[in-house]
This record gives sequence, structure tokens and C-alpha cells, in this order.
Amino acid sequence: MNQYKRATLFLYFVLGMVLHGYAQIKLPGLICDSMVLQRDTKFKLWGWASPGEKVTVSFNSKHQSTVAGEDGKWLLKFPAMKAGGPYTMKLKGRNTILLNGVLIGDVWLCSGQSNMVHQMKLHNITYASDIANANYPQIRQFWVPTGANLNGPSENLAKSEWKSANLKDINEFSVVAFFFAKRIFTEYGIPIGIINSSVGGTSIESWTSEEGLKGFDRLTEVITTNKDTAYVNTTNRKALSNQVKREGIDKGLSEAVKWYDPAYKPKGWRNINIPGYWEDQGVSELDGVVWYRKEVDIPESMTGIPAIVHMGRIVDADRFYINGKQVGATGYQYPQRRYILTPDVLKPGKNIFVIRVENQHGKGGFVPDKPYHLEAGKLSVDLKGEWQYKVAEVYATPVRKGPAAISAQAQPTSLYNAMIAPLRNYSLKGVLWYQGENNVGNANSYKKLLPALITDWRNQFSMPDLPFLYVQLPNLGDMRYQPAASNLALLREAMLQSLKVPFTGMAVTIDLGEWNDIHPDNKKDIGERLALIARHLVYAEKNLTYSGPIFKSSKIEGNQIVVSFDHVGGGMMTIDDDSPAQFEIAGADRKFVWANAKIAGDQIVVWSDQILSPKYVRYAWADNPVNPNLYNLAKLPASPFRTDPE
Repeated sequence: MNQYKRATLFLYFVLGMVLHGYAQIKLPGLICDSMVLQRDTKFKLWGWASPGEKVTVSFNSKHQSTVAGEDGKWLLKFPAMKAGGPYTMKLKGRNTILLNGVLIGDVWLCSGQSNMVHQMKLHNITYASDIANANYPQIRQFWVPTGANLNGPSENLAKSEWKSANLKDINEFSVVAFFFAKRIFTEYGIPIGIINSSVGGTSIESWTSEEGLKGFDRLTEVITTNKDTAYVNTTNRKALSNQVKREGIDKGLSEAVKWYDPAYKPKGWRNINIPGYWEDQGVSELDGVVWYRKEVDIPESMTGIPAIVHMGRIVDADRFYINGKQVGATGYQYPQRRYILTPDVLKPGKNIFVIRVENQHGKGGFVPDKPYHLEAGKLSVDLKGEWQYKVAEVYATPVRKGPAAISAQAQPTSLYNAMIAPLRNYSLKGVLWYQGENNVGNANSYKKLLPALITDWRNQFSMPDLPFLYVQLPNLGDMRYQPAASNLALLREAMLQSLKVPFTGMAVTIDLGEWNDIHPDNKKDIGERLALIARHLVYAEKNLTYSGPIFKSSKIEGNQIVVSFDHVGGGMMTIDDDSPAQFEIAGADRKFVWANAKIAGDQIVVWSDQILSPKYVRYAWADNPVNPNLYNLAKLPASPFRTDPE
């Protein structure tokens, strides 16, 4: 047979495959088994098929048909339906797809950075009971896989699936989102779907579309430049080739007998305390690898059974060895170190604990005010106190040569394109947003960027009144006992001002943070405060006190400033029954001093004998205010604020 005939027969064969049903309907990753669809509003279903292929969808006694366009895309609109399920959805073209366990309820898009990412498994000590008792088949989460796109909006997501809040899958749920969903479900009995589209260490610019960033000239220039794939690839190749490689050798791993080996005989080790940073204990400005070693006596009753070692947080990375066996490792500073030990690890009497700590920059070592102990059965051994240390490698300060690499997920629009744009056809009840840590130091821009993102997402989802609830960043960092500048306070102010955007709500969390952890453990209260706002703003509980006091206005009366608030919730109080604290006052020179304050009905009167002609007042204006004790009678905290101009 000649080549022409073979080619012709092959073409007919391919066409025959298409005509006889080999082409298939395809669905976006979000539309799959166990999904939750938005109740009480028209919703869309969409996907791909062969051009001209008829697609019919049957769901909850409703039937809709359409024909795929020339580009193979199809979209169907279904009428509003009441909450209920589970139902089966049937999609039929040349192939048939059955989707089982579909619920109709309320769908919330949860987004932001790591504090929205943080999963139950990372807080499984605090929420052990919630995890053990998780049995909420009508609370479901769809986890959007991390992705970035510099060229424009994507049409689909990487593969994922809906999971319910059961004992098997609860550990994968966002803590904030789960406790929000649990509260809403408990109050109303409505199925709740969580679409979690979050990435740690990301900025708000990355989550906003190109249209949403119009007017931000510097960012639009970057967006245009990043669409040049050749430029991005060339820049990243240059950055990689110019990367300064460390030539040092870790002595703890290179010597004939490794430092974690029980046969190793320690020489030249010095004393140091855990917890604590080595820079605070006589080791100056060291970036590199430091090994810690301790002989720990273990009673026989703690051996031969599973155990867990708690080593707080370590800056930055660690490998943990017991009796020569590696029992755990973490590659970055933020996770709590909780390493499970199998029954064969510990032995009665002397055990050798060795920790290799690697620090890239800043202070290295063990974060104070965290748990450091070993648990087995009902017994515990304290691991705080004196250890020995030895420096194994010192890192030279790197000198950058040439351009920096272009990290895709750090670029404007990139996360929106890959992780939000594919969701635009999905009907939502509202948005939960927990982000901002990556924009600290850029509060003036955030004042514009947060309202821009809210408007942008409402436009993209074609929902002009889409409820948008967000978390004001909690307290973090060292406490200062004198008034001082604060980048965190400035960002909280930017968030506070965004309440001017209609259909928004802000959860104040100035009392829920931890001084030494950017990822505070208490995320349940954050989720429940968001739920409280949603109950008022979205679920129409109009008489509900859902916010703490929010600054309204101030007036000067002699040597005092009288401050008025919204959301006083029937009255104001201090959580410790003391006078209101953390108020500062200043005259025209803006030199702030601590002030006296008292509650006068729904107002706060502020004064200082040092300031005879006051002009400005501030409250809780610090990264980590010492005692922000002003609340309303619903025991919701007042938001930090200031009256002095920028």
C-alpha cells in the first residue's frame, strides 16, 4: 500500500474514532465527586468536548443541554436550588460522567498566605479533640494546588478533589477555614464548601488580576515584562549561573565518625542553653551549621512504647538524631517540631540527643517560649536547659552577582492567573481573606491594593456585592514599653480603612497572636470571629454584636481627647477590669507619651499631665502591644487606631 493510501486510511480511522464516541467530555478540576454547589442562586457548569458535540447534564430533576463551540468549550446554567443533597449529577455527550455525593449549600473561597494555608495537622496538639471527633460529611474542602502563571489567566486547575471533614481527611483542612465552616454549619445546618486557594509567603499583588492592577503603573510594567517568556528564562539562567556556591564543609558530617554517631567522642564542645539563639549566648553573627548535643537519662517505663519529642521552633532547619538514628527533620523555621519516636528508639538510662541546626541569616537556634520536652506514656522529660554545642560550618556572606531570579509566585497576577481565574464561573457565598504579612513595610500601597483586590474579584466573579471578610493581622514580635513606630500597626490601619468598601468585614485579632510566632496556634478564635461577622453581614442576624469597638471620631476638650466608637456592643469594658491601657497622646509635635484613659459610657476619655494641649491619640499602636485590654461587652477587642495624619 502506498504512503498516500496509508495516510488516507489513518485519517478516516481517526475521524471514525471521533464520530463513534471516542471523543470525551472533560470537566475542570473543581467539578468532581463530592463537590458543593452554591444554593439559592443560578450556578454554572462548564467544560470541554469535541467542537459541535452535544452535552446534556441532569441534576436534581433538572436537565440542561448545549453544544460545544468551535473551541470545544461548553457552559450550562442551572436555576437556583435549595440547600440539600447528596445528589448524583449525570453528564452525557459521546461519553457519560457520573458525579456522586454532590451537595447544595454555601461555598466560601478562602485565600491568602500561610496563616490561611496552615492545616489542622500542624496544630494537632491544640486541636487534638477536634481532630479526633471530626465527623462532618456536609463540610467539605477543595484544596487548590499551588501554581503560578505569568502569561495570563489559566482555564483549569491542577488535579485535586473535594474532601469532607472526617477523621481521615480533617488534618488537611485549613484551621481557620474549618472552624469558620463548623460554626456556620452548626448555626444553620447548611452544607458548607471551602475552596482553599492559598500560598505561604505571598503578596497581595500576586493574587490580583491584570485588570485589577490597572493604575498601579510600576506593577503593570512588571506584568508586561514577565509575559516575555524568553526574558524570564534568560534572567533565571543568569541568576542560577551567578549564584555564589558555598565551599564550606560540615565537619559534623565529613569526619570519619559522624557527630550524631554514639561512637563519636566529643572534643571542644561548649555549653549553651535551649531554648535561645546562639547570637544571644556568646556566638556573634554566625550564619552556618551548629550542632547541639545532650545526654538524656530515660527511665525504663518510657522505653519500648511510642514517644514524641517537642522541640519548639528552630531557626532555620534541623535534623534530629537519637542514639545515632535520625528521628526527624524540618527544612525551614516555621513548623513546630514534633517528632514521633518508634518504640525502638529510646533505651533505659543514657540516650544521646543530637541536633544539627542550619541557619542562613539572622539569629539562629531555638525559639524561646515554646515547648521543649519528651513525652512517652504519661511521663515527660524536660529538654530545656544546658546542652553542648559545636560550630561545624561558617557561611560566608554571599555577594550577589548579576540579576536576581524571577520567582513566579512572587510576581503580580501570577497566583490570580493560576489559582483564582479558573474558579471564576463557580458561584460563591463569600470570600475569606487572611494575608498581609508579606506586605508589612508597604502599608501605603496596601491601602490601595486591598480595596483594588476586593473590587477586582467582585468583577471577575460577576458578583458586585460579593461579601469579603478578612483578618486584621495579630500581634507579633517584641513588646516595647515606650511608644514607637510600627510597620505592623500601619498595615493594620490599611486593613481598617478598607472597611469603607461596602459588604466587607474585618476580624480584629490583636489579642490572638504570639510574640515569637508568625503562625499563632490559636486559629480557632480567628475562624469563629470571621463566622460571627458572616452571621451578621451574610446570614442577616442583624442584632448580633459581631465586631469589637472601631474608631469613629475624636474631639478635644481642654487637656483631654474624647474618643467615640462604632460597635460598642451595649457598652465597653476592659478584659482585665483595669483602666484602658495602650493609649498614647501627643501635641502638635507628635511626640507621643503614654496616656491615662477611662471609660465614659460609649466613649473613652484620654489625657496626660505631660501634654497640656493634646491633638492626637493612638491605641495599641505597636507590633505587639503590651496590654490591649479594650473590648466591648461581647468581649470582642477594639481595633488599633491613630488620629495623627501620615
